[in-house]
Amino acid sequence: MVRANGAVSLRELARVVQTSEVTVRRDVRALEAEGLLDRRHGGAVLPGGFSREPGYPQKTHLAAAEKSAIADLAAGLVEEGDAIVVGAGTTTQELARRLARVPGLTVVTNSLLVAQALAHANRVEVVMTGGTLRGSNYALVGSGAEQSLAGLRVTKAFISGSGLTAERGLSTANMLSASVDRALVQSANEVIVLADHTKLGADSMFQTVATDAITRLVTDEHTAAEDPTARELDALADCGVQISVAALGLPAEAPAVHPQPSAAPPRRPVPPAGLAAPGTPLPGQRRPAPHGGLPIAARLAERIR
Repeated sequence: MVRANGAVSLRELARVVQTSEVTVRRDVRALEAEGLLDRRHGGAVLPGGFSREPGYPQKTHLAAAEKSAIADLAAGLVEEGDAIVVGAGTTTQELARRLARVPGLTVVTNSLLVAQALAHANRVEVVMTGGTLRGSNYALVGSGAEQSLAGLRVTKAFISGSGLTAERGLSTANMLSASVDRALVQSANEVIVLADHTKLGADSMFQTVATDAITRLVTDEHTAAEDPTARELDALADCGVQISVAALGLPAEAPAVHPQPSAAPPRRPVPPAGLAAPGTPLPGQRRPAPHGGLPIAARLAERIR
């Protein structure tokens, strides 16, 4: 899976092989010891230091639930009448699907996927950059895209990438994509990075946005507080990045967390078959009222007298 996708999350591995993340983490350590992959925070990548960029078909299946939760949270940061830029990526594509409901919105993008998601949104104006189509992620790149962004000013930029670290910021594996993302960011008052936990702590070849230029990170919740992902989030927060964490429901295949056993409440006796439980009215008989059997109206009348 790592060879096919370039990167994979522990949660996705656990879902595919139908086991716990604890088991998967142990096996990933063993594969790393054999030199077959490199562990990353919450997942694994191909060995060699820098993570390579998987193609669009692989990206759509990688951390899909996390991307959906991130998009839900990020959409709440967009207000009616905003003018924003949205970069290329599967997470930003999920965001665009939710932005179709925001009236008076203007979206500038170099992503065909983002434009397609907003194509039938009557109250959203979509502005496409120029440029050369990069088929692996359906994005417009090159000097044409960068020149079309010159002089642009918007309120917010929503972008993604291949990796994010506190030391280096956001990075991507493709030079042309990195150049266009930098042009998108330069047009915005606020820079909002959308990155699931598999990208935290990962580094790629070309820097897109330095850490001190990132206003906010929207990411998903992770498992353990002592995990390196949590330490990376703390380091980003120390650099002044606002952290927004999208909550995820417990996946059906993930092991539930069991609390410490406690004393079970006493069981109510079950009557034998054919007998009603104590206090159950017989057919045609009303259930006795509480507080000594007097109906509420009668008790109020007694209290008034």
